[in-house]
Amino acid sequence: MKRVSTMTVKKRLVTVFLFGFLAFVIIDFRLGYVQFIIGKELTEWADESWTRDITFEPERGHILDANKEILAENVTAPSIILAPRQIENPQYTAEKLARILDIPVDEAYGHVTEDSNFVNINPEGRKISKQQEKAIRTLDINGVYLAKDSKRHYPFGTDLAHVLGFAGIDNQGLMGLELFHDEKLSGEAGSLSIYSDAKGGKLDNLSDQYKAPKDGLNLKTTIDSKVQTIMERELDLAEATYNPDNALALAVNPKTGGILGMASRPTFNPENYQDVDSEIFDRNLPIWKTFEPGSTFKIITLAATLEEGLVDLHKDKYNDKGSIKVGGANLSCWKSGGHGEQTYLEVVQNSCNPGFVTLGQKLGKEKLFSYIKDFGFGTKTGIDLQGEGNGILFKPENIGPVELATTSFGQGVSVTPIQQVMAVSAAINGGFLYEPYIADEWIDPETEEVVEKTEKKLKKRVISKETSEEVSKTLESVVAYGTGRPAYVDGYRVGGKTGTAQKVGEDGRYLANDHIVSFIGFAPADDPEIVVLVAIDNPKDTVQFGGVVAAPIVGTIIGDSLNALGIEQRTDGLEKEYVYPEEPKVDVPDLVGQTQDDLREYMTNLTIETNGSGEHIVDQSPEPGTKVESGSTIRIYLSSEPE
Repeated sequence: MKRVSTMTVKKRLVTVFLFGFLAFVIIDFRLGYVQFIIGKELTEWADESWTRDITFEPERGHILDANKEILAENVTAPSIILAPRQIENPQYTAEKLARILDIPVDEAYGHVTEDSNFVNINPEGRKISKQQEKAIRTLDINGVYLAKDSKRHYPFGTDLAHVLGFAGIDNQGLMGLELFHDEKLSGEAGSLSIYSDAKGGKLDNLSDQYKAPKDGLNLKTTIDSKVQTIMERELDLAEATYNPDNALALAVNPKTGGILGMASRPTFNPENYQDVDSEIFDRNLPIWKTFEPGSTFKIITLAATLEEGLVDLHKDKYNDKGSIKVGGANLSCWKSGGHGEQTYLEVVQNSCNPGFVTLGQKLGKEKLFSYIKDFGFGTKTGIDLQGEGNGILFKPENIGPVELATTSFGQGVSVTPIQQVMAVSAAINGGFLYEPYIADEWIDPETEEVVEKTEKKLKKRVISKETSEEVSKTLESVVAYGTGRPAYVDGYRVGGKTGTAQKVGEDGRYLANDHIVSFIGFAPADDPEIVVLVAIDNPKDTVQFGGVVAAPIVGTIIGDSLNALGIEQRTDGLEKEYVYPEEPKVDVPDLVGQTQDDLREYMTNLTIETNGSGEHIVDQSPEPGTKVESGSTIRIYLSSEPE
């Protein structure tokens, strides 16, 4: 028998102990590493393997008008989410879902048997109706969930469609304000984490985890829904009357650059944008469309000439013979034979092209185009909407005597409506060119506190206060005495300018009898609160002049809008000069307190309609002092006793 020495035994024990200790250290180190170093990460991995997340979309922020009237909101429309591994009877479930969602049974069966943890039924199961929601809840089938969801609703229908834009099925902004401000409107998604085993079965012994979504901010805009409704109404009437190729209207607060209203025709319903051609909803005409402005551009030439002190509107005169020859080109006036000798104030009132050519010549190429750029033409205005155009100006090396002449009366240059409105606003607001904007305030939907406010942004001052005041007075006279008379509004001081521009064909030549007629107006003339532009593209069955078609529309929009905005009427404006076949309006007399026998003298130019019985007039409509068309009906209320 072999004997082992004590020393050998001790060495073996020490070796075993060392190996055991080393193993213990390694295991202990590993446990410590797992517990303290990567424990959190491993827990998250395990949690991910056990959990299945259902996403809950946040409520998209509302879009409001300046008075917090809702322009875009959300309505409840839940979506169906399937957990196929939890569905016990796939065929039965598929048949029920197919009937509720109006889809083939085999398609529904494919969804409920799909090898996936969670399945969305796109698009039929997304944002379902209230009737479908009720039917799903009645089924009460394991593995069929209703996730909180919503869809966008636009209470005003087609009104303001191009400005608001629309959101897609995932509540993502796709156009208009919805797209431009999508990040703030969207909010942050929430989730429901459901614990399940490897086969997808729900683990009832573990609690579900819910993370609430964070709703998007509400957007209060500069839009006044009353002004917008008026503009929409007038464009509808223009569309029905003239059947134009397209039409647009734009209103702005000249003191801030805030947009009060914006509309285009043709239009669409944002909730059903798929039903129209993309060219309709992709083109927001007031910011996208570029065209030769025609005579509305003369306001810029006028402002530049006055600022440079090159003309005295009352003393300096021009003899208009009907045309002017420049660089071999014969540039005509709209009036055959011309206007004869006239002051430059009358040149503006009569919208005389040859007269404006001479103003452009006084300015010269460098100065005129410098002012044109200072007023914002040739570059985007920076409005918070996608798709804005730049407009087109002559390149400096291509500007000769003819180009200088035609530019002075608005031909040969291409501008956008938003550029026009902002430029004219600068011409009549004291000379300040502002950046237009629509997003005014961002509001927390829970606290209703304003978290961000847009301040008006001054780009530059382009003319002096004195020049601006003279421009305003001159344009007020255009509406009272000149081509803008159809835009005159009783009780308000209105200024403005007509525009009639020929369209250019594909061959580069001007088209015959195909014009864009426009009018840009503002009021009150001495303290402007609103600037309005209306442009009608190729109106049918009418004389295509801005003064005939667009001016009356602008006059109505301005009059009704000022009334809606609470701007008081005044009597210190210029009296309109009536020209045949126009007839002056009649002041409604004060009939209260008189008798029926006293009415005979008023019946020559007014129609009297009586209500009640008796001899004494105790009330009337319209009120005394109101101006009405000759022949209008005045309603009186009679009583046997005097008031």
